[in-house]
Amino acid sequence: MDKAFIKGLKLLETLALSETPRGVTDLATELQFTKSNVHRLLATLQSQGYVRQVPPHSTYELTTRIWELGSNVIRRMDLIKVARPAMIKLADATGETIHLSVLDDIDVVYVDKIEGAHHIRAHTSVGARAPAYTVATGKAMLAHMPDTYLERFRPHLKRYTETTRTTIEELRADIEQARQQGFAAVPHGEWREGIAAVACAILGRSGEMVGAIGMSGPDSRIKRKQLKQFSVDVMEAARTIGLALGYTGGR
Repeated sequence: MDKAFIKGLKLLETLALSETPRGVTDLATELQFTKSNVHRLLATLQSQGYVRQVPPHSTYELTTRIWELGSNVIRRMDLIKVARPAMIKLADATGETIHLSVLDDIDVVYVDKIEGAHHIRAHTSVGARAPAYTVATGKAMLAHMPDTYLERFRPHLKRYTETTRTTIEELRADIEQARQQGFAAVPHGEWREGIAAVACAILGRSGEMVGAIGMSGPDSRIKRKQLKQFSVDVMEAARTIGLALGYTGGR
């Protein structure tokens, strides 16, 4: 057997199971590898796009490279398969576009979608990305991340529309509001002009955040009052998916 390859796999597994980025010394201690060995493996994985270095400390975490390579397998995984019935029900109830998203560092990745029934609707595509701090599914997921996670956005904050949050303080206020009300709302597009959206995080078997389901459409049609009304349906969809994944706790 190729010992270096096996060590690389063990390192990938350890990073995948880690809730926070890990340092070289920390990984070396847990895996009982030398620090030089861990550093070399990390450098190789980083060069191939499987690992990224997280500032400001020299720690490391996985990217979604494995997910991207296994996209056909991912489509058969529990989240997408289990979420479909709830997505269809939500689409029928609202008539709007429904998204299923996951969080990848500072982006959301759209992993499934149901088009709205209206002629004018939100335009996105499965596999596409959006800055997490600008969209409802992103904010819903960020509400379940530690406060320190928001610091990742500081060097990346930029204005896409007139309503885009461009400071950590503004973003933090949105996230706190999402935590308090149980859903995230974007009344006027912060990434794309003219889009209103509401979303709720989906929790897995152990209460971990596994993704988010959201509804979006033109803000000319969906006003704040309607977003509030739709939020009930969105939260119920997220709860239904969570139960199907094995989550039994309260939100």
